[in-house]
Amino acid sequence: MDNFIVSARKYRPITFDSVVGQGHITGTLKNAIHNNQLAQAFLFCGPRGVGKTTCARILAKTINCERMTERVEACGTCDSCKSFQNGNSFSIHELDAASNNSVDDIRSLIEQVRIPPQSGKYKIYIIDEVHMLSQAAFNAFLKTLEEPPSYAIFILATTEKHKILPTILSRCQIFDFNRIKVEDMAQHLAAIAQKEGISYENDGLHIIAQKADGGLRDALSMFDQIVSFSNKNISYQSVIDNLNILDYDYYFQLLDRIAAEDAAQALLIFDKVLNNGFDGGHFISGLASHIRNLLVSKEPATLKLLEVSDNIKRKYLEQSQALGSGLLLSALNIANQCEINYKISKNQRLQVELALLKMCHVSAAILLSQQGNFVPSASTEQKKKRPEESLVSAEPSSANVAVAKAAMPIISAPTVVSEKLRATPLPVGPNIANEVGEAPQTNTAKRGWGKVSSSIDVPNLNTIFEEKAREESEENDLVQGNAYNEVTLNTFLSKWNSYAEGLKKTTRVTLYTIMTSSTPRLNGTTIEVDVENAVQMDELKVGKIDILNYLRVELNNFAIDLQGVQVEMTKVRKPYTSQEKYQAMLSKNPALETLRKAFNLGLS
Repeated sequence: MDNFIVSARKYRPITFDSVVGQGHITGTLKNAIHNNQLAQAFLFCGPRGVGKTTCARILAKTINCERMTERVEACGTCDSCKSFQNGNSFSIHELDAASNNSVDDIRSLIEQVRIPPQSGKYKIYIIDEVHMLSQAAFNAFLKTLEEPPSYAIFILATTEKHKILPTILSRCQIFDFNRIKVEDMAQHLAAIAQKEGISYENDGLHIIAQKADGGLRDALSMFDQIVSFSNKNISYQSVIDNLNILDYDYYFQLLDRIAAEDAAQALLIFDKVLNNGFDGGHFISGLASHIRNLLVSKEPATLKLLEVSDNIKRKYLEQSQALGSGLLLSALNIANQCEINYKISKNQRLQVELALLKMCHVSAAILLSQQGNFVPSASTEQKKKRPEESLVSAEPSSANVAVAKAAMPIISAPTVVSEKLRATPLPVGPNIANEVGEAPQTNTAKRGWGKVSSSIDVPNLNTIFEEKAREESEENDLVQGNAYNEVTLNTFLSKWNSYAEGLKKTTRVTLYTIMTSSTPRLNGTTIEVDVENAVQMDELKVGKIDILNYLRVELNNFAIDLQGVQVEMTKVRKPYTSQEKYQAMLSKNPALETLRKAFNLGLS
């Protein structure tokens, strides 16, 4: 049995034209050779497995070839090419800087550079992983790299260019290798499969190329592994089974369930994913990528951004047309927030399940936000109820409220929904501020809930219905008329006190106290009443309509309005301790301090 050679070695490019996905590099090098404009030092940078060392070897072999072709490629038949292919060339030297990184290794290299080539025109030194050289080795190498002999060419390769000294970088022509595109990699794998007589599916090769993350060497290693696993029959299913990759079908099914608001099936799909051995964090990350691909598929111009096979691309296109952009953007925001919180959560599964439940309620929240008729009626009796009781009795039903609350985190997403929310109120519960998370709160105070402060002036979702209903109710309940007689202060105070006296016979003692504790001010047609606290302010607002209806008729002026002004009350505290009593006496007679000092008196 012959020794097996891995595909990464067996199909390693030997000409510039056979290099995959680096046309900008190979084209430049071929032109430099053709025009005889070779630099003294090259630096090849880029991630692993993209062809840095391969291009360095091709360049070294080509510039020493005795019979170069018209396409500026090595012939492969001359003595120089054969000796290089056999590994016994005296003109091309490779050095691994990872294991030869000392200053002594570089000094030995410098001594070799002084010897002219025994065959060929150039003496080429390929130094791989050059960033591993020590500081002293770089300094020792600096002078030789700047002014080498005419026959010496250095080709440096590295994956970490930022670790190389700027003085070294300034003496090299720098070539940045790109990650190889998924499509180019899949085509290269298909060509190898045809040469080896291996049956394959394009979807499976695309999955290998995506998993390789731009490195062709990684892709070829996975290709060999799957060939052995599938017995030379590379299918989509064999690839995802061997590489432990989440199937696209999971995400396509999940998005269908989310669009149908089927939370139960969505949770079952996630449970199936966990039972197959996949991590929840990997699942939510893949879901975010899937939703991103659906958004990309919305426009034909961005469809080319999908690095998937044509068959999968068609599936994305079909599902994206069936789902709205608002739903996708909101779901993507929820998935992104879940991915951020996943690692720090103690119950990670719950994090993902909560995100899926929110996604399933996004459609309901969008529908509610687009309907502007869910404003609960507010009567005088409802105003006196607690906020919790008012929300229970208001339309829409509590079930719809729960749906809207569950989906509220989407409102922070940059969607059409967030813009409509400013003009259209949503039915929400009292704890919506905690459930929204990043949604800003306002500094508007709601009765019984305390004050919530914020630097952003946005509508208060907690009171949006109550305030709107209250304003509409006040406009409807106030008496209207066309009379606007001039009102004098004495006449106004007479009617004001008359109404206040009438309150004595009722149970509205608090309102009577407010009206009689301080003299109201008449500012044009606006009555200003001082109140001491928020409780009195609320009581004044409740009695405002009855007061105005009485005064407008009695004074024959229907433009009169009432406004409460909360003032800071300074309460004088009765002295209790000896020190406080002395200070009170001292404030009335400062001479007491002189008397105390004269007789050296103390406070008992």
